[in-house]
Amino acid sequence: MSQSQIKFRHLTTFVEVARQKSVVKAAGILSVSQPAITKTIRELEDALGVSVFERDGRGIRLTRYGDVFLRHAGAALTALRQGMDSVSQELLNAVPPVRVGALPTVSTRIMPHAMSLFLAEKTGSQVKIVTGENAVLMEQLRVGELDLVVGRLAAPEKMSGLSFEHLYSEQVVFVVRAGHPLLERKASIFENMADFPVLMPTRGSIIRPFVEQFLIANGIGGLPKRIETVSSAFGRAFVRSSDAIWIISAGVVATDIEDGILATLPIDTRETRGPVGLTLRTDTSPSTPLTILMQTIRQAAAELTPAP
Repeated sequence: MSQSQIKFRHLTTFVEVARQKSVVKAAGILSVSQPAITKTIRELEDALGVSVFERDGRGIRLTRYGDVFLRHAGAALTALRQGMDSVSQELLNAVPPVRVGALPTVSTRIMPHAMSLFLAEKTGSQVKIVTGENAVLMEQLRVGELDLVVGRLAAPEKMSGLSFEHLYSEQVVFVVRAGHPLLERKASIFENMADFPVLMPTRGSIIRPFVEQFLIANGIGGLPKRIETVSSAFGRAFVRSSDAIWIISAGVVATDIEDGILATLPIDTRETRGPVGLTLRTDTSPSTPLTILMQTIRQAAAELTPAP
């Protein structure tokens, strides 16, 4: 038996025997047999590799090692009970809904799966999900209107008082409808891009600087048929019904690409990769429902995003 096999019953039995200084009295209080108490103490001693009790006349007393372990065992039991009480109290009391800001990059694929996992936990807590531009969501998080933002890492100057947990990285893609002329042309895509409407992220969006830098690096100084939007609903509908090119985070259109509705243009956009994750305020501790939701978001991200 190793230390990792020490269980809650070993701690409760040890603490009660130490308190009563008697196996018989501890057995009565814990409603178990005297042999069961003796066996549990022996298991604990085997795991620790030392004796925790020794005979003292007709009774027993703690050894020096037992006295040291008692302080830690008592603290561990107290912490466990406080944790259990906290969880029970949160579940019994009416708690405000968990308020999450989700950028379009996670709203389409990650959050639906995460919410299915969260609902299966039956926390009884409601969840409010809002979408919008990164700057707006970050400000709502900062002033306490949101509990969590899921999306790309904000610029360093926007992260004061906030913490970020990286989940995965993704890049910007250029997508078009299936059968788009640029999918069949052998000429340079960038040389012909100006001939088509191009949907661009707005200036307030988190990926706009990445897109602008990438276009400039590839010789695109201006796009006469440019449309700026952060609406995934509009972008999806417009691209499917026209020859428009949509420059967007890969996560927003991942399902459309898998279903064959949209297709990516053969452009290497790896330099636009950026971290996606969870952003929280550093001055607050997450509630139990929020902690569980973050766990399901981590699981959904791990299951739905390819390994780097």
